[in-house]
Order: sequence, then C-alpha cells, then structure tokens
Amino acid sequence: MLSSITPLILTYNEAPNIARTLGRLHWAKRIVVIDSFSTDDTCDIARQRPRLTLFQRQFDNHTEQWNFGLKQVLTDWVLSLDADYVLTEEFISELSALRPEGGVSAYYAGFQYCIQGRPLRAALYPPRAVLFKRGACYYEQDGHTQLLRISGKTSSLATLICHDDRKSLSRWVSEQDRYAILEAKKLLRSTIQLRLQDRLRRNIVMAPVLVFLYTLFAKRLILDGWPGWYYAFQRTLAEVLLSLRLIEAKLKPPRDIIE
Repeated sequence: MLSSITPLILTYNEAPNIARTLGRLHWAKRIVVIDSFSTDDTCDIARQRPRLTLFQRQFDNHTEQWNFGLKQVLTDWVLSLDADYVLTEEFISELSALRPEGGVSAYYAGFQYCIQGRPLRAALYPPRAVLFKRGACYYEQDGHTQLLRISGKTSSLATLICHDDRKSLSRWVSEQDRYAILEAKKLLRSTIQLRLQDRLRRNIVMAPVLVFLYTLFAKRLILDGWPGWYYAFQRTLAEVLLSLRLIEAKLKPPRDIIE
C-alpha cells in the first residue's frame, strides 16, 4: 500500500516544523511539497530530502493550493499533511497493512495534539480526511478552512497523527486573526441553518467563555499543567478574535466587512 501513496504537504515558513514531518516520510517513494514562496529555510530543508519534489506557487487560498498539489500527484492515493503533522511508526505500520475496501475513497484520522512536543490528553482539533483517492476527491473553501469533497464511502484509521506546531506565538496570533476574518465573513453570509457551535459564535459573547471552560474542565486539560493552560488560552483567544471581528462588522456598514 505504501508504494501507492504520495504525501502532499503545503508550506510557508515552516522551518520549525518541516524537518520533523519529513523525517517520518522515509517510506515514501515520492513526496510533493507545495511552497508559497517561504522566506525562511523551509525550502532548503525540503530540498535535502531524497525523493522530494518541490513546487512553488503564489498563495491565494488553501483550497487552490491543495487542488494544485493534487494535480502533481501521480499515485492512486494521496496522504494530505500539514507541515506540523508528525507520523508515528504505528501510523506508518497501519498504512502499510491497509487494504482498502471496495468503494472506500477516503480515510479519516484523529490527532494527538502536542504543545512544544508535550502531548495533551484531549483537544478540540477534529478528525480529518488525510488519506484519499486522488481522482475521487477535491477541495472546496469553507470559511477560514477547506473541505474535502469525497465521492464514495469513507472509513477511519485507528492510529493518531501527532499535531505539533513549533512556530512562534506571534505567528500563531497573526494566522488566527486572518482566519477570524474569513470565518466572520462565512458566519455573516450564511443563509442556512448553522451548527450549534457556529450559532454560539455568532452570539459573540458566549463562545469565548464556553471554550475556556470546556477545554479546561470538560476536556480535563487543567490536569495537563501549563501545556493544558496554554492550549486553553490559545483556543479562547481564537474565539475572542472572531468575536472582535463580528463586533467590528456590527459597527461598520455591512458592505465593508462582507466585501
């Protein structure tokens, strides 16, 4: 199965992460990296890896980057990875032993969230379809993120992927504010019934408070010490930024925030 899989990774200034991620892809016959013209050592690190093909494309949005990357893959299956996803040997073994059932076009994986290498007992990070047939799936934009549209049945992998982002806090805050702008536009434009979490977000006041309490106590991250507090404050700040962008929309003429 491993010979039928090409890892696909998007990068932009991922020098703190990319070497660890690539180091767990020693099994791949070819790795495809789509870089958005990084200004750090990301490309130099990537080029040192054997069997890696690096493309550079000016970033417009994640959806277009991923779909461009899919066109560069030659195998039947794609392993879609963020630059801070680190595979375990157990995950690689599961991939190797995988025998896809008829009609299955994609496999979801869960994540072991880490703070500076320290694993948390839980997180809010959802499972993601990471392994899929190249010809049966494509990406569509959804707020600040993208959705994988899947033609066919899905299944789940048993082993977790480590999510371990070592980039700076300043970089994280900047990215979260950019995501908040996109997510605010999505919530303001939506004309369909929103999910509960999105209705809470559009309420503005409730989401930051509930996320803080939920992560610390319902998810029991308070038991993880400072890494747990760090994650709880991160997720709360992300919701605060979204609330601020929604309030900004109420204080401005509607076209200023939506256009």
